[in-house]
Amino acid sequence: MPDATEFEGLVAIVTGGAQGIGAAIADRLAAGGATVAVLDLNDGGSEHLWVRADLGDDASVQAAVTEVAERLGRIDIVVNNAAISSIGTVVDNSDEDWARVLSVNVTGIARVARAAMPHLLDSPAASIVNLGSIAATAGLPQRALYSAAKGAVLGLTRAMAADHLAEGIRVNCVNPGTADTPWVARLMDAADDPTAERAALEARQPHGRLVRPEEIADAVAYLASPRSGSTTGTAIAVDGGMQELRLRPRS
Repeated sequence: MPDATEFEGLVAIVTGGAQGIGAAIADRLAAGGATVAVLDLNDGGSEHLWVRADLGDDASVQAAVTEVAERLGRIDIVVNNAAISSIGTVVDNSDEDWARVLSVNVTGIARVARAAMPHLLDSPAASIVNLGSIAATAGLPQRALYSAAKGAVLGLTRAMAADHLAEGIRVNCVNPGTADTPWVARLMDAADDPTAERAALEARQPHGRLVRPEEIADAVAYLASPRSGSTTGTAIAVDGGMQELRLRPRS
């Protein structure tokens, strides 16, 4: 069980926190004592403070972050979870697709961090955690644009960590494997053979199953915690071993 005092007195923003991985992260931080604000286009029935935000629009992000600070009094933790997906090879996606995905998945992180920075500078426990992906470290088929965006997130995380370490702000990244989320469920349902598609996605990860959102949330909580004061500029893979292991096929 989470320590209910780990994040006591701290305020966390979780982008894309209305469902899936983001919702699990919001719940985990709240279970640790944080007051959580969810920035999302929809509230998703969230039990936390919901503030509408379009991460592709800087004015919307600035207004949302300002509202959180005004209503909750401070901002200590920012979890950049929100992202949109893209399927296809480099041949399949248009310039418009590239602009849209990069604007949300990469520039969106910069927008949120930029808006939150004055508040993080005032925090005694400032932390930013970005959500990357196994797509940043392994070549996946039909994920050219998405992989490029998540690779940028990994590089951006390290650069931010270097830039803001002296200011007392830690910046880290979590790279999940394929997780058991509503989006992945819709992807499987759209396949010609959903059962076979699920089996293939499970087999792709060495531990033989999809990653649970709660497992990702625990990794985020570790990186966000004031107890992890010496951890910055790092990326934790929560992918069942997909990034590093090369196992023999199961018989």
